[in-house]
Order: sequence, then structure tokens, then C-alpha cells
Amino acid sequence: MENVHLALEEDDLYSGYNDYNPTFDSEELENDVGFQQAVRTNHGRRPPSRMPMSSSMGRPMTGAVQDGAARPMTAVRAAGYTSSLTRGSTFDPLGQSRGPAPPLEAKSEETAEEKIKILEMKVNDLIEESCMAHSIGALQLALEKAKEAGRKERALVRQREQSGSGEHINLDLTYSVLLNLANQYANNEMYPEALNSYQVIVKNKMFSNAGRLKVNMANIYFKQKNYPKAIKFYRMALDQISNTHKELRIKIMQNIGVVFVRGDRERMKKAFLKLISVRLGIDDEDKYIPSNDDTSSDMVIEAIKNDKLHQMERDLKALAEKYIMTAAKLIAPAIETSFAAGFDWCVDMVKSSQYVELANDLEINKAITYLRQKDFKQAVETLKTFEKKDSRVKSAAATNLSFLYFLEKDFDQADRYADLAMNADRYNPAALINKGNTVFIKQDYEKAAEFYKEALRNDSSCTEALYNLGLTYKKLNRLEEALDCFLKLHAILRNCAQVMYQLAHLHELLEDPQQAIEWLMQVISVTPTDPQVLAKLGELHDAEGDKSQAFQYYYESFRYFPSNIDVIEWLGAYYIETQFCEKAIQYFERATLIQPTQVKWQLMVASCYRRSGNYQKALETYKDIHRKFPVNIECLRFLVRLCTDMGLKEVQEYATKLKKVEKMKEIREQRVKSGREGSARGRKEGREGSAGSAGDHSGSSTKGERLSAKMRSLPASSEPYEASSPKELDASYVDPLGPQTDRPKTGAKKRIEDDDFADEELGDDLLPE
Repeated sequence: MENVHLALEEDDLYSGYNDYNPTFDSEELENDVGFQQAVRTNHGRRPPSRMPMSSSMGRPMTGAVQDGAARPMTAVRAAGYTSSLTRGSTFDPLGQSRGPAPPLEAKSEETAEEKIKILEMKVNDLIEESCMAHSIGALQLALEKAKEAGRKERALVRQREQSGSGEHINLDLTYSVLLNLANQYANNEMYPEALNSYQVIVKNKMFSNAGRLKVNMANIYFKQKNYPKAIKFYRMALDQISNTHKELRIKIMQNIGVVFVRGDRERMKKAFLKLISVRLGIDDEDKYIPSNDDTSSDMVIEAIKNDKLHQMERDLKALAEKYIMTAAKLIAPAIETSFAAGFDWCVDMVKSSQYVELANDLEINKAITYLRQKDFKQAVETLKTFEKKDSRVKSAAATNLSFLYFLEKDFDQADRYADLAMNADRYNPAALINKGNTVFIKQDYEKAAEFYKEALRNDSSCTEALYNLGLTYKKLNRLEEALDCFLKLHAILRNCAQVMYQLAHLHELLEDPQQAIEWLMQVISVTPTDPQVLAKLGELHDAEGDKSQAFQYYYESFRYFPSNIDVIEWLGAYYIETQFCEKAIQYFERATLIQPTQVKWQLMVASCYRRSGNYQKALETYKDIHRKFPVNIECLRFLVRLCTDMGLKEVQEYATKLKKVEKMKEIREQRVKSGREGSARGRKEGREGSAGSAGDHSGSSTKGERLSAKMRSLPASSEPYEASSPKELDASYVDPLGPQTDRPKTGAKKRIEDDDFADEELGDDLLPE
């Protein structure tokens, strides 16, 4: 308790809070005469010095001068006034009299990190410049840029090490520099330097997936014809690429096969000779021919003719023939200076071996190789050498010749060789198909159908015959039978876009649009970017009244193929119909680019400007059309109308031109009309003259008769001058799979029993691979 002090009653706990300096008293400032005068004169001369007066509170007045010094100016100092302002001094609140501002401080020196970033940017720029130079063919410049990028990248690494940030080296940049340098060395055929650069990358364990660059090294060894090392590096690359990259692995294995083929020519020849000298231990087929002398022997032969052992012998012989044919086709282009010489060597070797019958097949393969090289003349010459061979080879050669002439649209020769192939082997389905195609071209559809049916009887799995039979039935308007053919074909070829399109077209002809749309949707699932199928879907939906769906498919078709006039016209009309004329302009402008001589597209562009209210642009467009087509009446009419509406002085000029053009049109029509009447009179007179001189056979002809004949040879003015004959094949569908789907498929084959090269067997308008 001794430390506790009680407050006395006379002590005031709140004393002193009301005491304040009278200087801060602002309540009496309005009555302070000195302060009010100071405020009124603060922009002019100061009042004369007076003795300080005490305020009502006893504090000195604000504007009083003490001891001859100027009073302090506090409230207006921020505006530029000072207490030292004397008489004659100028008002300078911005301090402009002090002179120019001091110069800016110099930027401090760049930091090490900033220098490193700038150097990295320079290296990246050099890499880009090197790549761009290579893209334009400047190989030497590309190499120089790549070398300079390498030098700057090494300087960058040294600078990082000096700054103590060596652990932050940009490995991606280093990899890019080295790879680009190696590529540019290889492009300039500096192979040792390129291999050294690739080796630096491959040996650096810090670079991930660098092992695949061994493919590039193998390619260089292949160019140097160092085939053992090329195979070694291809295999090393194959080992380092995971199975997830299947396509890359397949390409590398293909390269390994190519290197093996490009090996030593002499060793390839020796290996081929060893292959054809292998003895199969198989008896001749003559062993299984009955002799008709010994009944018991004939019974034994009949028993073993189709047993498992004989079947195994046939399979073994077919496998040996396949290996020999494959080996010959592989080495023929490599063992001699040309593939033709290589094939000739292989043929000579096979003729002197136990596989003599394969020599003709090799010759036919030689002709097919000419076809792949688009050397049709040599292919024809090679195939013509078989005309005097045995029936089987003659039939195969004639079938291919018929196929070639059919492709060249020499249908007479195609028909001739089709007959030759049929006469040599009536059971050859390819020959029957070619014969049916030549008849189909002549529009004898009933006869063509018979040949296709015969081909199907000989080979029920012949898809070309079934497809062409369906086309033939469609031409004959036997739509149900055609539908049956294509449904059977669809069961065999499930994802064939051409077959599904034909089914869609048949349903459209049978007036079943919904089923046609379903088949077209299946076509789109196989070929989603086919513009013709998309346009057809748009057409069907438009016919069904579904404008929005039609617009979607027409727009997709335009996106993939922006040059289809029908699609462009539909899209432009759709936007005009939906009152979006501005969007229609771009489509009609594209139509103008495609058909610049068709004035209607340019008139549509001008019409869209006019409909959207852009009359000035419409007027300019019409004027441009008038310059290109000065006698177009529609353009002149709109020019007169626009100029009238806009109050332009040119209206009289265009009105005069319009009258002149209309007058010319009227005169032209009168001439045409009179010409028709004269032609009719001439024909009438000619008939009367010929009737009057029917009994006179002197051989002389009157002038009227000659005129009549001449008039009959000329068409009427409303008809085209040359009446073109109808198309040989009415192709209702044109798509990227083939130029004409209604063109019958040819059945050319390189040989009768060989199914190795299906693309040669199917022929024109081949189903997509």
C-alpha cells in the first residue's frame, strides 16, 4: 500500500487541454485589418510598414513586419511566391529564369545478365538467318551464318562461366547451334565436318533424344557409298528409338533395306545366281498326267494328284517363284547402269535355270516398270513382243496393252487387243473387263453388261467387273439392279468412298433423299475433306428445306475448295436472302476472279453495295464495270438510276449511252429476225425447186438449190455454231479419288496368276489405296 498514491480532490485530470497558442486562432481573422489588407494586396505591392497591432487575443498580426524583415508568406509559397520578393522582380512561378535543366544522368553500365541475354538473342537471330538462307538456296551464306552462330554461342558460354552462372547454360540453344551447323555442312557436301558436328551432339549425354541423329550420320555414309557404316548407324539409331515411334522405325528399316540393295553389284549377282540354282526336289508336273495305258497307274496318279504332299510341293514352288521375282525386281535397277539392262540380265539368267517359265513374267514386270516411269512407248513396245508367245503370256500382254490404249483414249486399239486377249484366254476376267469397257464407251450398255457378267462367272470376287456392272445398270436406268450390285460391292469393300457415293446417288435417283444423305455421311467419314461430297450434302439439305444445315456443308465445301462456282453462287445468294449483303460481296468478288469475263458476278458485287446502302462504292463499281463492258445495258441502267438518285451531272451522259446501246440491240435483233425469215424462205424455195425438177436428172443444180443446201448447213442463230456431241460418259461425281467415277474400271493385269501389284490390276479410276 505504500506504493499506492491516491488523487487529491483539488487535482483536475483534464486541465491544460484548452490552452493553445493564439497564433492558431482563426476565428477573428475576418476582423484582423492587417491580415485582410495583406490578402487583398498579395499580387501587387506590399503596403507600407506599420507598427504591429495586437489582435483581440493579444497575438501579433499575420501581416505585420517585425524588425524590418518581410513577413513570412506561407499560404502562397507553393504557387511560386517567396518572402524575398522585392520591388522590380518578375513573376516566375515555373522557375524558367534559372536556365536549362541539367543533363540526364548517363545510364549505368549493363549488367552481366543483360549482356548474356543480348548475346543469346544474337545467336538465335543468326540461326534463323542461316535457315532462311538455306531455304532460298544460298548454301554458302547459310554455312557462314551457322559458323558465326557457333562462335557467338561459345563466347556466350565463356561469359556465363566468368559471371559465375555456368550451371545455367542454355542447352537448347547449344543443341540448335550444333545441329544447324552440322546440317549446313551436310548441305554443302562437307561430310567430314558434318560428321564431326553430329558426333559432338551424339556423345553429349546432356542432349536428350540425340541418338536419332545417327540416322543423319548414316545418310551421309550412304552418300559416301560407305554402306557397312551406313547400316551400322541405321541399326544404332533403330535401337535408340522406342516402339512408340512406329513410322520412324519403319522408315529406318526401309533405309536399311535400300542400303542392302545398293551394296556390291557383283555380290548381288552372285546371290541371285545362288537363289535360282537352289534345287527344290520337286518332280515335274508331267508325272501327274495320266498315260491312259495302265489303268492301275492312272488310279494311283488320280489318288495322289490332289493329296497334301502334292499341295505342299505346289506351295513350295510358288514360294520359290515369288522370292525369285521379288529379288529380280529389287536388284534389276542396281546391278546395271539402267533398270532395263538389269532386267535383261535377270531374264537371261532365269532362262538358263530351272525356272524358265518366269522369264516371261519378268519381261511383263519390265513393261510395268516402264509404266510407273510414265514411259508408255517403251511399255507398249515391250508388251508387243509377246504377241507371238504362248497363249497364257499373250493374253496377259494383250490385256495390259488394251489397258494402256484405253488410258490413251485410243479405243479402237484397246478393243483390238481386248479381243486378242480374249481369244488367247477366254477365262481371263481382266480381258473380259477391258472388252466390256470398250463396248461401254460405244454406249452399247447391254453388250457391256454381258461381258461384265461373264467376267464375274469366271471370277466371282472380281470387284472391277461388279463395279462396272453397277454403272452399266445405272446407265440402263435399271436402278434396283444397280443398287444390288453396289450393295454387294460394299460388303466386300467396306470403306470404299466411290462405292458409297454411288449408293447415295442411286438413292437420290430413287427419290429417297434421307437415305442418300446417310450414305453421303458415310463417305464424309472416310474422306472428310472432299469438297464435292460436302457440296452434294448441302444440295440435298437445301432441297429438303434445311437452309442452316445446307449452309454448313456448302461453307465447308468452299473452305476446302474455294473455286467451285456453284458453291460460291449459292453462298452469295444465301447471304443476300438473309439480308447480309456485305458478307455476300467476298464470294462474288472471288467469282469475279475465277470468271473475269462474266459480267454478272461484277454486277452482283455492285448490287450488294447498293443493297447495303453504300451508294458511293456501288457507283464506283458500276463505273468500273462500264469501262470493262461498255455495251452492258444493265450496268448503264443502274448508273442512270444511281446518278439520278445522287443528283450527279453524269446522269445525262449515261442516259445518252443507254439509249445508243438499246438502239444497237434493237437493230441487231431485227437483223437476226430477218436472217431467220430469209433462211426459211430459202428452204421453202429449195424444196419447191427440187420438186419442180424431179423428172430432170441432168445432174446440174440451180442456184436456189445450192443456197438451200448452204442454209441447211448453218445452224439457227439461237443455237451454238458447233453442236457438241454428248459426253461419252456422264460423270455425275468428280472427286479427288478419281476424275470420273462413272468411267468403267479397266482390268489390265501384268500376269494372270500374280496378285502382288493390285494397282496394276484395277486400272483406270482405281479404288483408293
